[in-house]
Amino acid sequence: MTSLHWPITPGQNPRMKIPDDMAMLRAASELTRDLVTPKPLIYWSDCLLSALIGYAGLAGAILAVEPMIAVLAGVVAVLGLYRAGLFIHELSHIKHSAVPGFRLGWNLLVGIPLLIPSFLYEGLHSLHHARTRYGTEEDPEYLPLALMKPWTVPVFLLVSFLAPVALFFRFGLLGPISFVILPLRRFVEERYSGLIINPIFRRRKPEGELRRIWMWQEAGATLWAVSVLALVWAGVIPLRAFLIYIAVTGATLFLNQVRTLVAHLWENDGAVLTVTAQFLDSVNVPPPGLLPALWAPVGLRYHAIHHLLPGVPYHALGEAHRRLSATLPTESHYHEANYRSLPGLVWQIMQSTLKRR
Repeated sequence: MTSLHWPITPGQNPRMKIPDDMAMLRAASELTRDLVTPKPLIYWSDCLLSALIGYAGLAGAILAVEPMIAVLAGVVAVLGLYRAGLFIHELSHIKHSAVPGFRLGWNLLVGIPLLIPSFLYEGLHSLHHARTRYGTEEDPEYLPLALMKPWTVPVFLLVSFLAPVALFFRFGLLGPISFVILPLRRFVEERYSGLIINPIFRRRKPEGELRRIWMWQEAGATLWAVSVLALVWAGVIPLRAFLIYIAVTGATLFLNQVRTLVAHLWENDGAVLTVTAQFLDSVNVPPPGLLPALWAPVGLRYHAIHHLLPGVPYHALGEAHRRLSATLPTESHYHEANYRSLPGLVWQIMQSTLKRR
């Protein structure tokens, strides 16, 4: 088990043995107390507009006669649906009473049609933020990529293209069968019911409110998957349209995998880290760069700040960064988590892996 995931003995990476920067932590808490309230109008308008643009682009890609127009419409679809889809991250953090109906609306509009209902993330993502779980074998969203072999990075990225097929298999076949074959159901719940990257993580059986949420969302995703596959089989949905849908969703998930690759430095070897060490293993790509607004939208260009302040909604992270940047001195650890671009981050991770050949 250990050799599969953690390539070196936990606790041997000296860079991760960083004590907490108490001045930074106090400033982060004090300067952002007025930023923690989600604004429903922003959530709804942003998500709805993103989904509208994404589905309009998808329709354009399907209906277009000229290949170039279809490609351009497909790019619009990917960017729009990618942004709309990333609200799944916010759903795992906000109090749902603060943005009434948003979970239901997002799942009906985005989560179920893209086969990424929020139960795949809710109840799991909080483990990634747990003080004693981050970067350990109990973290479903961590893989020490920088400490692994060079081939792991391209494999990590390319496997995401298969995700749409895997999701149709999960909800269109494996899920329904598992309700008849009970031993299979446990297998599905543990291994194929979460958006995770840690291959040895096993999800626990849902209980209470999460179980109710899980059941209706899985039922909706199963109904959608089975209906789409049946309509394609019957010729009602043209195969070309279905393949374009698969291509667009695959590109969306690939873009998310690229963002995930540079969300952290992935240098932890499995040891329990201080909050400051977790912060420094995470990444901000703040302005003036413009492209991060496309490949890391919905506040995810401020991923390090998010790990420092997970309760601050996405629309307030930019202001939190401005306040902290202006207040904390240049020698503060805060400034060490800021990076300029995606290519530079990818190259830094690749350099680390090349040392492991």
